Amino acid sequence: MLTALTAAATALALAAPGYAKTIAVAAGEGAQTRLQEALIVAEPGDVVELSAGRFVLTDGLSLDVKGVTVRGAGMDATVLDFSGQKGAGEGLLVTSDEVTLRDFAVENTKGDGIKSKGADNIVYYRVRVTWTGGAKTTNGAYGIYPVSSTGVLVDGCKVSGASDAGIYVGQSKGITVRYNFVENNVAGIEIENSRDALVTDNLVTRNTGGILVFDLPNLPVMGGGNTIIKNNMVVGNDTPNFAPKGNIVAGVPRGTGIMVMANEGVWVSNNRMAHNPTAHVLVVAYPQPFTDKTYNPLPRSVLIEDNGFVGGGDDPQMPGGAQLVQMLGGRLPAVVWDGVGPNPPIVSDGASFLSLGLPGQGVGMAEARPRLIENTKADTMVQPGRFGAPAALDARARP
Repeated sequence: MLTALTAAATALALAAPGYAKTIAVAAGEGAQTRLQEALIVAEPGDVVELSAGRFVLTDGLSLDVKGVTVRGAGMDATVLDFSGQKGAGEGLLVTSDEVTLRDFAVENTKGDGIKSKGADNIVYYRVRVTWTGGAKTTNGAYGIYPVSSTGVLVDGCKVSGASDAGIYVGQSKGITVRYNFVENNVAGIEIENSRDALVTDNLVTRNTGGILVFDLPNLPVMGGGNTIIKNNMVVGNDTPNFAPKGNIVAGVPRGTGIMVMANEGVWVSNNRMAHNPTAHVLVVAYPQPFTDKTYNPLPRSVLIEDNGFVGGGDDPQMPGGAQLVQMLGGRLPAVVWDGVGPNPPIVSDGASFLSLGLPGQGVGMAEARPRLIENTKADTMVQPGRFGAPAALDARARP
Protein backbone atom coordinates (compact mmCIF):
# COMPACT_ATOMS: atom_id res chain seq x y z
CA MET A 1 0.00 0.00 0.00
CA LEU A 2 2.81 2.39 0.94
CA THR A 3 4.58 1.70 -2.35
CA ALA A 4 1.39 2.40 -4.30
CA LEU A 5 0.81 5.68 -2.45
CA THR A 6 4.40 6.75 -3.05
CA ALA A 7 4.10 5.97 -6.76
CA ALA A 8 0.83 7.90 -6.98
CA ALA A 9 2.34 10.92 -5.21
CA THR A 10 5.34 10.85 -7.50
CA ALA A 11 3.15 10.75 -10.59
CA LEU A 12 1.05 13.64 -9.29
CA ALA A 13 4.15 15.70 -8.59
CA LEU A 14 5.47 15.06 -12.08
CA ALA A 15 2.15 16.05 -13.63
CA ALA A 16 1.71 19.26 -11.59
CA PRO A 17 3.29 22.54 -12.68
CA GLY A 18 6.33 23.76 -10.79
CA TYR A 19 5.84 26.14 -7.88
CA ALA A 20 6.64 29.78 -8.37
CA LYS A 21 9.79 30.79 -6.56
CA THR A 22 11.55 33.89 -5.32
CA ILE A 23 15.01 34.59 -6.73
CA ALA A 24 16.86 36.91 -4.38
CA VAL A 25 19.52 39.22 -5.83
CA ALA A 26 21.65 41.36 -3.53
CA ALA A 27 23.50 44.55 -4.34
CA GLY A 28 27.28 44.45 -4.35
CA GLU A 29 30.10 43.00 -6.40
CA GLY A 30 29.06 41.18 -9.56
CA ALA A 31 25.54 42.64 -9.51
CA GLN A 32 25.43 43.00 -13.31
CA THR A 33 25.98 39.30 -13.95
CA ARG A 34 23.90 38.03 -11.05
CA LEU A 35 20.89 40.19 -11.87
CA GLN A 36 20.90 39.40 -15.57
CA GLU A 37 21.22 35.68 -14.80
CA ALA A 38 18.20 35.90 -12.50
CA LEU A 39 16.16 37.52 -15.29
CA ILE A 40 17.19 34.73 -17.66
CA VAL A 41 16.49 31.73 -15.39
CA ALA A 42 13.20 33.11 -13.99
CA GLU A 43 10.09 31.18 -14.96
CA PRO A 44 6.46 32.32 -15.24
CA GLY A 45 5.16 33.28 -11.81
CA ASP A 46 8.59 33.84 -10.29
CA VAL A 47 9.62 36.94 -8.35
CA VAL A 48 13.08 38.42 -8.86
CA GLU A 49 13.55 40.16 -5.53
CA LEU A 50 16.12 42.95 -5.38
CA SER A 51 17.61 43.83 -2.02
CA ALA A 52 17.93 47.34 -0.68
CA GLY A 53 21.13 48.99 -1.86
CA ARG A 54 22.76 50.40 -4.98
CA PHE A 55 23.30 48.04 -7.91
CA VAL A 56 26.22 49.44 -9.93
CA LEU A 57 25.62 48.36 -13.53
CA THR A 58 27.65 48.81 -16.69
CA ASP A 59 25.27 47.42 -19.31
CA GLY A 60 21.55 47.19 -19.99
CA LEU A 61 19.34 44.41 -18.64
CA SER A 62 16.65 42.43 -20.45
CA LEU A 63 13.66 40.27 -19.51
CA ASP A 64 11.72 38.10 -21.98
CA VAL A 65 9.94 35.63 -19.66
CA LYS A 66 6.17 35.90 -19.26
CA GLY A 67 4.58 36.51 -15.86
CA VAL A 68 7.66 37.57 -13.90
CA THR A 69 7.64 40.17 -11.13
CA VAL A 70 10.75 42.27 -10.53
CA ARG A 71 10.42 43.72 -7.03
CA GLY A 72 12.73 45.92 -5.01
CA ALA A 73 12.62 47.22 -1.44
CA GLY A 74 11.27 50.64 -2.47
CA MET A 75 11.89 53.34 -5.07
CA ASP A 76 14.37 55.08 -2.77
CA ALA A 77 15.84 51.91 -1.23
CA THR A 78 16.71 49.77 -4.28
CA VAL A 79 18.61 51.70 -6.98
CA LEU A 80 19.82 50.36 -10.32
CA ASP A 81 22.64 52.79 -11.06
CA PHE A 82 23.61 53.03 -14.75
CA SER A 83 26.00 55.97 -14.38
CA GLY A 84 28.79 53.78 -15.73
CA GLN A 85 26.75 52.27 -18.57
CA LYS A 86 28.99 51.57 -21.57
CA GLY A 87 26.32 51.16 -24.24
CA ALA A 88 23.72 53.67 -25.36
CA GLY A 89 20.64 51.50 -24.86
CA GLU A 90 17.92 51.41 -22.23
CA GLY A 91 18.49 50.38 -18.64
CA LEU A 92 15.91 47.57 -18.65
CA LEU A 93 14.15 46.15 -21.72
CA VAL A 94 11.05 43.97 -21.25
CA THR A 95 9.63 42.02 -24.21
CA SER A 96 7.29 39.56 -22.47
CA ASP A 97 3.67 39.73 -21.30
CA GLU A 98 2.17 39.87 -17.80
CA VAL A 99 5.27 41.43 -16.23
CA THR A 100 5.15 43.53 -13.04
CA LEU A 101 7.91 46.02 -12.25
CA ARG A 102 7.68 47.53 -8.79
CA ASP A 103 9.42 49.28 -5.91
CA PHE A 104 12.82 50.11 -7.35
CA ALA A 105 14.64 52.96 -9.07
CA VAL A 106 16.63 53.34 -12.27
CA GLU A 107 19.15 56.17 -12.47
CA ASN A 108 21.28 57.77 -15.19
CA THR A 109 20.80 55.45 -18.14
CA LYS A 110 22.47 56.45 -21.39
CA GLY A 111 19.27 55.69 -23.30
CA ASP A 112 15.71 55.16 -22.09
CA GLY A 113 15.15 54.24 -18.46
CA ILE A 114 12.80 51.27 -18.73
CA LYS A 115 11.34 50.21 -22.07
CA SER A 116 8.75 47.52 -22.66
CA LYS A 117 7.94 46.58 -26.24
CA GLY A 118 5.09 44.32 -27.30
CA ALA A 119 4.59 43.48 -23.62
CA ASP A 120 0.85 43.09 -23.01
CA ASN A 121 -0.69 43.61 -19.57
CA ILE A 122 2.38 45.21 -18.08
CA VAL A 123 2.41 46.98 -14.71
CA TYR A 124 4.82 49.69 -13.57
CA TYR A 125 4.17 50.31 -9.88
CA ARG A 126 6.08 52.68 -7.59
CA VAL A 127 9.06 52.79 -9.95
CA ARG A 128 11.37 55.81 -10.05
CA VAL A 129 13.44 56.82 -13.09
CA THR A 130 15.78 59.77 -12.65
CA TRP A 131 18.66 61.51 -14.35
CA THR A 132 20.34 63.03 -11.31
CA GLY A 133 22.22 65.76 -13.19
CA GLY A 134 19.01 67.65 -13.98
CA ALA A 135 17.69 68.80 -17.36
CA LYS A 136 20.26 67.93 -20.04
CA THR A 137 19.93 67.20 -23.75
CA THR A 138 22.27 64.22 -23.25
CA ASN A 139 19.85 62.49 -20.87
CA GLY A 140 17.93 59.48 -22.11
CA ALA A 141 14.81 60.21 -24.14
CA TYR A 142 12.14 58.35 -22.15
CA GLY A 143 11.87 57.41 -18.49
CA ILE A 144 9.05 54.84 -18.47
CA TYR A 145 8.39 53.73 -22.05
CA PRO A 146 5.78 51.05 -22.84
CA VAL A 147 5.13 50.74 -26.57
CA SER A 148 3.06 48.41 -28.81
CA SER A 149 1.10 46.93 -25.91
CA THR A 150 -2.47 46.05 -25.01
CA GLY A 151 -3.01 46.67 -21.31
CA VAL A 152 -0.68 49.16 -19.62
CA LEU A 153 -0.79 50.39 -16.01
CA VAL A 154 1.68 53.04 -14.78
CA ASP A 155 0.81 53.72 -11.15
CA GLY A 156 2.54 55.68 -8.39
CA CYS A 157 5.76 56.23 -10.32
CA LYS A 158 8.17 59.16 -10.27
CA VAL A 159 10.18 60.35 -13.28
CA SER A 160 12.49 63.33 -13.78
CA GLY A 161 15.08 64.49 -16.29
CA ALA A 162 13.91 62.77 -19.51
CA SER A 163 14.96 64.66 -22.65
CA ASP A 164 11.75 63.60 -24.42
CA ALA A 165 8.98 62.28 -22.13
CA GLY A 166 9.02 61.17 -18.53
CA ILE A 167 6.15 58.69 -19.01
CA TYR A 168 5.51 57.81 -22.65
CA VAL A 169 2.93 55.31 -23.87
CA GLY A 170 2.96 54.77 -27.63
CA GLN A 171 1.03 52.70 -30.18
CA SER A 172 -0.90 50.94 -27.45
CA LYS A 173 -4.46 50.55 -26.14
CA GLY A 174 -6.11 49.98 -22.79
CA ILE A 175 -3.90 52.37 -20.80
CA THR A 176 -4.06 53.83 -17.29
CA VAL A 177 -1.51 56.39 -16.09
CA ARG A 178 -2.39 57.42 -12.52
CA TYR A 179 -1.00 58.79 -9.24
CA ASN A 180 2.40 59.61 -10.75
CA PHE A 181 4.75 62.52 -10.03
CA VAL A 182 6.57 63.78 -13.12
CA GLU A 183 8.81 66.83 -13.05
CA ASN A 184 11.67 68.44 -14.95
CA ASN A 185 11.18 66.49 -18.18
CA VAL A 186 10.56 67.94 -21.64
CA ALA A 187 7.13 66.25 -21.70
CA GLY A 188 5.79 65.04 -18.39
CA ILE A 189 3.32 62.45 -19.71
CA GLU A 190 2.81 61.66 -23.40
CA ILE A 191 0.14 59.43 -24.96
CA GLU A 192 1.00 58.93 -28.64
CA ASN A 193 -0.84 57.02 -31.40
CA SER A 194 -2.76 55.15 -28.71
CA ARG A 195 -6.41 54.54 -27.83
CA ASP A 196 -8.60 54.09 -24.77
CA ALA A 197 -6.27 55.86 -22.34
CA LEU A 198 -7.08 57.23 -18.90
CA VAL A 199 -4.64 59.79 -17.49
CA THR A 200 -5.81 60.65 -13.99
CA ASP A 201 -4.74 61.99 -10.58
CA ASN A 202 -1.15 62.78 -11.57
CA LEU A 203 1.02 65.68 -10.35
CA VAL A 204 2.74 67.19 -13.38
CA THR A 205 5.07 70.12 -12.69
CA ARG A 206 8.24 71.90 -13.87
CA ASN A 207 8.24 70.19 -17.27
CA THR A 208 8.39 72.00 -20.61
CA GLY A 209 4.94 70.60 -21.40
CA GLY A 210 2.81 68.80 -18.83
CA ILE A 211 0.55 66.25 -20.56
CA LEU A 212 0.71 65.63 -24.33
CA VAL A 213 -1.77 63.65 -26.46
CA PHE A 214 -0.32 63.31 -29.96
CA ASP A 215 -1.02 61.42 -33.16
CA LEU A 216 1.87 61.26 -35.63
CA PRO A 217 2.20 60.03 -39.23
CA ASN A 218 4.18 57.10 -40.65
CA LEU A 219 4.04 54.87 -37.57
CA PRO A 220 3.04 51.18 -37.46
CA VAL A 221 -0.07 52.04 -35.38
CA MET A 222 -2.15 55.04 -36.47
CA GLY A 223 -5.39 56.68 -35.39
CA GLY A 224 -4.84 57.64 -31.78
CA GLY A 225 -7.78 58.84 -29.73
CA ASN A 226 -10.46 58.13 -27.13
CA THR A 227 -8.48 59.54 -24.23
CA ILE A 228 -9.62 61.00 -20.91
CA ILE A 229 -7.40 63.45 -19.00
CA LYS A 230 -9.00 64.14 -15.64
CA ASN A 231 -8.29 65.10 -12.03
CA ASN A 232 -4.65 65.99 -12.66
CA MET A 233 -2.63 68.80 -11.10
CA VAL A 234 -0.76 70.50 -13.96
CA VAL A 235 1.24 73.29 -12.33
CA GLY A 236 4.15 75.54 -13.21
CA ASN A 237 5.39 73.71 -16.29
CA ASP A 238 8.05 76.26 -17.17
CA THR A 239 11.30 74.37 -17.78
CA PRO A 240 13.08 75.50 -20.98
CA ASN A 241 12.87 72.90 -23.73
CA PHE A 242 16.01 70.73 -23.65
CA ALA A 243 15.02 68.11 -26.23
CA PRO A 244 17.59 67.31 -28.94
CA LYS A 245 16.98 69.24 -32.14
CA GLY A 246 14.77 67.38 -34.60
CA ASN A 247 12.66 65.60 -31.97
CA ILE A 248 8.94 66.28 -32.29
CA VAL A 249 8.79 67.48 -28.67
CA ALA A 250 11.52 70.02 -29.41
CA GLY A 251 8.66 72.11 -30.78
CA VAL A 252 6.62 72.07 -27.56
CA PRO A 253 6.55 75.62 -26.16
CA ARG A 254 7.90 76.10 -22.66
CA GLY A 255 4.98 76.65 -20.36
CA THR A 256 2.37 74.34 -21.94
CA GLY A 257 0.03 72.60 -19.51
CA ILE A 258 -1.93 70.11 -21.67
CA MET A 259 -1.36 69.84 -25.43
CA VAL A 260 -3.56 67.92 -27.87
CA MET A 261 -2.17 67.51 -31.39
CA ALA A 262 -3.92 65.79 -34.31
CA ASN A 263 -5.86 63.48 -32.00
CA GLU A 264 -9.51 62.45 -31.91
CA GLY A 265 -11.92 62.16 -29.01
CA VAL A 266 -10.01 63.75 -26.14
CA TRP A 267 -11.83 64.76 -22.96
CA VAL A 268 -10.00 67.19 -20.65
CA SER A 269 -12.04 67.41 -17.46
CA ASN A 270 -11.73 68.38 -13.79
CA ASN A 271 -8.03 69.15 -13.93
CA ARG A 272 -6.44 71.88 -11.83
CA MET A 273 -3.98 73.98 -13.84
CA ALA A 274 -1.89 76.87 -12.55
CA HIS A 275 0.94 79.11 -13.73
CA ASN A 276 1.66 77.48 -17.08
CA PRO A 277 3.06 80.56 -18.86
CA THR A 278 2.24 79.72 -22.51
CA ALA A 279 -1.22 78.16 -22.15
CA HIS A 280 -3.02 75.83 -19.82
CA VAL A 281 -4.50 73.92 -22.78
CA LEU A 282 -3.15 74.07 -26.34
CA VAL A 283 -5.03 72.34 -29.21
CA VAL A 284 -3.15 72.23 -32.52
CA ALA A 285 -2.74 70.53 -35.88
CA TYR A 286 0.41 68.63 -36.75
CA PRO A 287 2.70 71.40 -38.05
CA GLN A 288 5.15 69.55 -40.31
CA PRO A 289 4.93 68.30 -43.91
CA PHE A 290 3.93 64.63 -44.27
CA THR A 291 3.41 62.06 -47.04
CA ASP A 292 1.22 59.53 -45.20
CA LYS A 293 -2.10 59.63 -47.09
CA THR A 294 -3.95 57.88 -44.25
CA TYR A 295 -2.98 60.53 -41.69
CA ASN A 296 -5.33 63.24 -40.43
CA PRO A 297 -3.24 66.13 -39.05
CA LEU A 298 -6.18 67.91 -37.37
CA PRO A 299 -7.50 67.57 -33.83
CA ARG A 300 -11.15 66.44 -33.74
CA SER A 301 -13.77 66.08 -31.01
CA VAL A 302 -11.79 67.71 -28.22
CA LEU A 303 -13.91 68.57 -25.18
CA ILE A 304 -12.57 70.82 -22.40
CA GLU A 305 -14.84 71.27 -19.39
CA ASP A 306 -15.01 71.75 -15.62
CA ASN A 307 -11.32 72.54 -15.19
CA GLY A 308 -9.88 75.08 -12.76
CA PHE A 309 -7.29 77.65 -13.88
CA VAL A 310 -4.98 79.96 -11.92
CA GLY A 311 -2.70 82.46 -13.66
CA GLY A 312 -0.82 81.29 -16.72
CA GLY A 313 -0.73 82.59 -20.28
CA ASP A 314 1.37 85.60 -19.28
CA ASP A 315 4.58 84.64 -21.10
CA PRO A 316 3.65 82.58 -24.18
CA GLN A 317 6.65 81.07 -25.94
CA MET A 318 5.45 81.38 -29.51
CA PRO A 319 6.16 83.84 -32.31
CA GLY A 320 4.15 86.97 -31.62
CA GLY A 321 3.37 85.87 -28.09
CA ALA A 322 4.33 89.19 -26.50
CA GLN A 323 2.07 91.08 -28.91
CA LEU A 324 -0.83 88.72 -28.18
CA VAL A 325 -0.43 89.26 -24.43
CA GLN A 326 -0.45 93.01 -24.93
CA MET A 327 -3.50 92.83 -27.19
CA LEU A 328 -5.44 90.67 -24.72
CA GLY A 329 -4.71 92.70 -21.61
CA GLY A 330 -1.83 90.84 -19.98
CA ARG A 331 -2.43 87.14 -20.49
CA LEU A 332 -3.85 84.64 -22.96
CA PRO A 333 -7.07 82.77 -22.23
CA ALA A 334 -6.68 79.37 -20.60
CA VAL A 335 -7.41 77.53 -23.87
CA VAL A 336 -5.62 78.29 -27.14
CA TRP A 337 -6.50 76.68 -30.49
CA ASP A 338 -4.35 77.19 -33.57
CA GLY A 339 -7.49 77.72 -35.66
CA VAL A 340 -6.67 75.11 -38.28
CA GLY A 341 -9.56 73.12 -39.73
CA PRO A 342 -13.33 73.13 -39.26
CA ASN A 343 -13.45 71.51 -35.79
CA PRO A 344 -12.60 73.86 -32.93
CA PRO A 345 -12.47 72.37 -29.45
CA ILE A 346 -15.65 72.47 -27.42
CA VAL A 347 -14.80 74.57 -24.37
CA SER A 348 -17.04 75.24 -21.39
CA ASP A 349 -14.35 76.70 -19.10
CA GLY A 350 -14.12 80.48 -18.71
CA ALA A 351 -15.56 83.25 -20.85
CA SER A 352 -13.88 82.52 -24.19
CA PHE A 353 -10.90 80.85 -25.80
CA LEU A 354 -8.33 82.08 -28.29
CA SER A 355 -8.11 81.01 -31.91
CA LEU A 356 -4.80 81.93 -33.49
CA GLY A 357 -6.56 81.92 -36.84
CA LEU A 358 -3.92 80.03 -38.80
CA PRO A 359 -5.28 79.48 -42.32
CA GLY A 360 -3.97 75.96 -42.83
CA GLN A 361 -1.88 73.04 -41.61
CA GLY A 362 1.83 73.82 -41.55
CA VAL A 363 1.33 77.60 -41.81
CA GLY A 364 3.49 79.75 -39.54
CA MET A 365 2.46 82.41 -37.05
CA ALA A 366 3.21 85.17 -39.56
CA GLU A 367 -0.17 84.28 -41.13
CA ALA A 368 -2.09 84.24 -37.83
CA ARG A 369 -5.35 86.16 -37.49
CA PRO A 370 -6.12 85.80 -33.77
CA ARG A 371 -9.64 86.17 -32.41
CA LEU A 372 -11.61 85.20 -29.32
CA ILE A 373 -14.33 82.56 -29.61
CA GLU A 374 -17.22 82.27 -27.19
CA ASN A 375 -17.37 79.04 -25.26
CA THR A 376 -20.10 76.48 -25.81
CA LYS A 377 -21.42 73.51 -23.87
CA ALA A 378 -21.68 70.00 -25.30
CA ASP A 379 -22.04 66.44 -24.13
CA THR A 380 -18.89 64.36 -24.02
CA MET A 381 -17.64 63.57 -27.51
CA VAL A 382 -15.37 60.64 -26.70
CA GLN A 383 -16.55 57.25 -27.90
CA PRO A 384 -18.42 54.98 -25.51
CA GLY A 385 -16.48 52.08 -24.05
CA ARG A 386 -14.01 51.31 -21.31
CA PHE A 387 -11.12 53.64 -20.75
CA GLY A 388 -7.91 52.55 -19.16
CA ALA A 389 -6.13 49.30 -18.41
CA PRO A 390 -7.95 46.04 -17.65
CA ALA A 391 -9.18 45.82 -14.06
CA ALA A 392 -7.12 42.67 -13.54
CA LEU A 393 -3.96 44.77 -13.53
CA ASP A 394 -5.06 46.61 -10.39
CA ALA A 395 -4.48 43.55 -8.23
CA ARG A 396 -0.82 43.51 -9.25
CA ALA A 397 -0.36 47.16 -8.25
CA ARG A 398 -0.80 46.59 -4.54
CA PRO A 399 1.55 45.64 -1.70
